[in-house]
Amino acid sequence: MTRRQQPTARQVRLGAELRKLREAAGLKAREAATLLGTDSAQMSQIESGFAGVSEARVRQLAAHYACTDPDLITALAVMATDRTRGWWEEYRGQLPTPFLDIAELEHHATHRLDVEMLNIPGLLQTEQYARGVFSYRVPELPHPDLELRVQHRMRRKSAIQGPAPIPYEAVIHEAALRIRVGGRAAAHDQLTHILELSEADHITVRVIPFHLDDFAGAWCALMYAGGGVPKLDTAVRDAPHGTALIDSEAQLGAFRTLFRKVEAASLDAKPSRDFIHRLTREL
Repeated sequence: MTRRQQPTARQVRLGAELRKLREAAGLKAREAATLLGTDSAQMSQIESGFAGVSEARVRQLAAHYACTDPDLITALAVMATDRTRGWWEEYRGQLPTPFLDIAELEHHATHRLDVEMLNIPGLLQTEQYARGVFSYRVPELPHPDLELRVQHRMRRKSAIQGPAPIPYEAVIHEAALRIRVGGRAAAHDQLTHILELSEADHITVRVIPFHLDDFAGAWCALMYAGGGVPKLDTAVRDAPHGTALIDSEAQLGAFRTLFRKVEAASLDAKPSRDFIHRLTREL
């Protein structure tokens, strides 16, 4: 089988999940390779995402690993057979790989959650707002690169505005709503855009106002994407060294709890829309 030069994040995730199942079964890579009639090197490539694996082999490995979760096995089989080359592939070699990874993640997600304290979530941004955000990058981006990033961000919105939109919930702090990225007119258009999107049945926008008592969660910005089963969910965090995709079961559980805490502290959907309406009238 041909070795992939650059596996996608989804392909790497499939391999990682197969490795987790093997380790949970107490088997070494060479033992699993023997079960498939291959060698340790090939098994290593499968588990690192550099080599593909068929649905039959996924199910064969799951049986050998005594996996008793049929939904997880089916979800892994779907990942193994998926051959999607989405719109994000047009940007390969033009944008950093994490941009493509996030777009691919959103395309396959079953739902999306965002918590933002200082910026409008990317899926809700207008073109003007996104351009303002990318314009502040240091070192400054050449104009063609900046426009590529803006274009890519706008196309990501197909996850919630395309023909098959996924459920989406965003919790946004008042600070993010008040910061005038791109100027007064751009800020007004951004708030209006959020209000328009929030009218859709599958989109929920909630606000954390400044006057909220006893809120200490201003540090907890996060992005969360639902997988085919909860074990295949992914959290995304921006770190000093770059974007990190988090998939450990313990951390995913912590992020789900964190989101519920922030959600519980926010205004309900209707009061949030009213709140954003008031901010819009102030501009």
